[in-house]
Amino acid sequence: MTARDWHAWHETYEDPRSPLVRRLGMIQGQIRAMLDEAPPGPLRAISLCAGQGRDLIGALASHPRGADVTAWLVELDPRNTEFARRLAADAGLEGVQVITADAALTSHYAAMVPAHLVVACGLFGNMTDADVKRTIGFCPQLCAAGGTVVWTRGRWAPDLLPRVCEWFEELGFERVWVSPPDFPPGCGAHRFAGTPVPLEEGASMFTFRAHHPVTGPPRA
Repeated sequence: MTARDWHAWHETYEDPRSPLVRRLGMIQGQIRAMLDEAPPGPLRAISLCAGQGRDLIGALASHPRGADVTAWLVELDPRNTEFARRLAADAGLEGVQVITADAALTSHYAAMVPAHLVVACGLFGNMTDADVKRTIGFCPQLCAAGGTVVWTRGRWAPDLLPRVCEWFEELGFERVWVSPPDFPPGCGAHRFAGTPVPLEEGASMFTFRAHHPVTGPPRA
């Protein structure tokens, strides 16, 4: 599998015909729904492998409660983090911080968890099945009680999305929404009905492996 330029990959969002543009709208819709239902007062959000932050920043910029949110976006590519910082600044979102670092390391989130919103988009489609399950296993450490995880996972055959839902639900998450089966860039949202677990600092949640557009990521 050849290395991918993840900065250039975001150019897809400039094509209104792209399924990723529709996926972005779905993700932002779930983030806005979470904000609509969130309790009054300050809110915390984290985004893993945040890319250019278009999902979270776009949703916060257009929502009345955007200013209530302190958010940390963690992304390794410095070109993407620079784009995200400009996007947040242009939107006047003073509570958004963008960190250029390895998003797999739990220590980067220690000051922000448990979070009311965890964004795991563009993530599960770039790791093995075992690492998807392992990363979901860390979500009770990242997510506050009643908080929401918004996630994506492409529907490459065999479709892992039903197992993703099962892995969340086995850990006390309730299904809020899942995209329709005929939409290949699958996405969903789960709300945490359990009790947060203390963060295991210094742990690595996953190895980012990228994916083939047709066959998906390595499965093992």
